Amino acid sequence: MVEIDHAEGVWIEDCVELSRFIESKLNREEEDYELEVGSAGIGQPFKVVQQYYNHIGSEVEVLTKSGKKLAGVLKEADEEKFVVTVQKKVKLDGAKRPKLMEEDETFRYDEIKYTKYLISFK
Repeated sequence: MVEIDHAEGVWIEDCVELSRFIESKLNREEEDYELEVGSAGIGQPFKVVQQYYNHIGSEVEVLTKSGKKLAGVLKEADEEKFVVTVQKKVKLDGAKRPKLMEEDETFRYDEIKYTKYLISFK
């Protein structure tokens, strides 16, 4: 199985073209094989850093290795870490009720089990 992704999206024609290219380099007489080329699923976890770059400004879900799950907007990413802006209820001094506030959370890639794009139907 070969998965492809692109910042501007992947079309069926892209998958067909890549499949034909790969098959042109393989020889069925030497080895029997099954080749499947498809786009990275929209609800699937990110596999490469470029997917983080592509989804800056999008809502994502993060599951840490410690089991903490959160959703927020992917604010920035680099080769070592990424930042997600989440909304948290914070009780300010003297306030009767907690107020919803935005807070940035930074994660190293080795601290998480997965990050994936959240589909929104708003």
